[in-house]
Amino acid sequence: MNIKIITVGKLKEKYLKQGIAEYTKRLGSYCKLEIIEVADEKAPENLSDKEMEMVKDKEGERILAKVSDQSYVFALAINGKQYDSVEFANKIERLGITGKSNLTFIIGGSLGLSKNVLKRANEEISFGKLTFPHQLMRLVLVEQIYQAVRVNKGEV
Repeated sequence: MNIKIITVGKLKEKYLKQGIAEYTKRLGSYCKLEIIEVADEKAPENLSDKEMEMVKDKEGERILAKVSDQSYVFALAINGKQYDSVEFANKIERLGITGKSNLTFIIGGSLGLSKNVLKRANEEISFGKLTFPHQLMRLVLVEQIYQAVRVNKGEV
């Protein structure tokens, strides 16, 4: 299975980098994982709704340029479908069984994802109603992917 995580912005925090590196290493024996960072759009505070949409659209163009046509795309969105860990593992396993072995997860920037990115997504998923910083969400997502592949291998 090939898993790609496309995320907006550079990760600066050392502790998050270390956590992601650890789970990436662990995932190495289960799947190929690639994390792609696209540039965030610089935006001042107090944007109008129209300006926020423009920022999301620019970031969205960068994201969509990295999404392959063959990929099954999960967009992380607060109003997306919520899975428990076993359901998430089962979803990933079912996709692999049906020939969808290229999975892409998209984490937007601080303003969220553009309408075009959400339209391209096969599914919107959420890790709960809480708001997580998008940098922390990378670590949470990589850890949950690790848990899912371990569940599917009968290791948990």
